[in-house]
Amino acid sequence: MHSYSFMSNAHPVYMDCNATTPLEPEVGKLIRHFFEEEYGNEGSRTHAFGERAKTAVNQARDRIARLMDSKSEEVIFTSGATESNNMAILGLAQWGRSHGKTHIVSSRIEHKAVLEPIEMLAKDGFEVDWVTPEKSGRIDAAKLLQRVRPSTLLVSLMHANNETGVIQPITEVAEGLADHPAWFHVDAAQTFGKLVEPLKNHRIDLISASGHKIYGPKGVGVLIVRHRKKQKTPLMPLVYGGGQEQGLRPGTLPVPLVAGLGLAAELGEKEHGAREKKCRDFRKRFLQAIVPLNPKIHGEEGYILPHTANISFPGISAEEAMVRIRDLVAVSNGSACTSASYQPSHVLKAMGLEKDEIVGALRFSWCHLTPEPNWEGMVAKLRK
Repeated sequence: MHSYSFMSNAHPVYMDCNATTPLEPEVGKLIRHFFEEEYGNEGSRTHAFGERAKTAVNQARDRIARLMDSKSEEVIFTSGATESNNMAILGLAQWGRSHGKTHIVSSRIEHKAVLEPIEMLAKDGFEVDWVTPEKSGRIDAAKLLQRVRPSTLLVSLMHANNETGVIQPITEVAEGLADHPAWFHVDAAQTFGKLVEPLKNHRIDLISASGHKIYGPKGVGVLIVRHRKKQKTPLMPLVYGGGQEQGLRPGTLPVPLVAGLGLAAELGEKEHGAREKKCRDFRKRFLQAIVPLNPKIHGEEGYILPHTANISFPGISAEEAMVRIRDLVAVSNGSACTSASYQPSHVLKAMGLEKDEIVGALRFSWCHLTPEPNWEGMVAKLRK
C-alpha cells in the first residue's frame, strides 16, 4: 500500500480536515477494488458485473440509511454536498410557487452552496429572511423560528459551521417546526458520520453530505430525502436524462465512489465515539500549547466541534502566520470553497468580529488520523 504524506515527518502536518479529510485506508482499498476489478455499470442488468455493481450500490445505500435512521429509498447519491444543497433548495421552487409558499428562512453563516441558490430564488421572486448569528457564532433558534410564517416553504440551517466549527441548534429548530409544514433542510457536510444522533431526527426533511468530509472519496455525496408519513418531499430534478436515483439525479452512478462513501458512513457509525475522543484530546493539547500566543478563539467553547478551532493571534495576519508555519502545519484562513478569490470571511463578519480578528483568523482542523505536530516549534515561529 502506498504511504500517505499526512503521516510522514517529511511533510507539514495536515490540519485542514474541514476542507477535506484523508482517506481511510480500508475505504481506499474498497474503492480500488471497484475501479480495477469490479468495474461494471450498476445499470447493466444482463450480466454478473452489473449485478455485483448494483449489489454494491444497494449495500452503500443501506449503510447510509442505517447511519441516518432513514429508509434506503430516501438516500439519493449526488456528486457532493454542493449539488445536494442545490437540489434541496432549487428543487422545491416549483412546488413552492404552485402552492403559494415563496418564503425562505436561513442564516448568514451558511456555506456558499446554500447562500447562492437561495439568492438565486430571491432574484426570482422569493422572499428571504436571513438570520444573523450571536457573537458566539450560534444562531438563536427562537429568533429563527420567529421568522417562520404560514407562507414559509423552506428553513435551511447548517449543522455546524465549516469555518468556526460552531454547532447550530438543529434539534431545537426541528422541534419548533413540529406543527409547521415548512420543509427543513440541514447542510451536514461537517457533521455527517461525526455528530450522529441529531441527524436521526425525522423532522429534518433534507440532509446534505459529502464523502470527502468523512474519510471517503471526493466526487460523491448524498441527499437524504425523508418521507413525511407517506408523503414524498416534492423535489424536482435539476438535470434530466436517464431517470436514475428516482428521477432526481440522472447519470451513471460512480460505483467505486458510492461504495467508498457507504463504507465510510458505516465506519462513522461504528467509530465516531472513539474518533471524537481522539479529537477532543488533540484539541486540549493544541489549546494548551498556544497559550503563550494569547489566542482569540472565535466561537463559544462548548459549542465547537472537537476537531476545529478558528483562532487569531494578536498582531499577526493570517497570511503572515501561514507563511511562518507552513513547513510545520498546513492550515487554512477560510473556506476552501471560496479561497480562489480570497475575501474576508462572511461568517466572521456576520458574527461581528473586529477587522483585525477577521484578517488574522486561521482555521485549524484535524481528525483521528492527524499526527502530533511540533507545537513548540510552531509557537516559536509565531512569536518571532
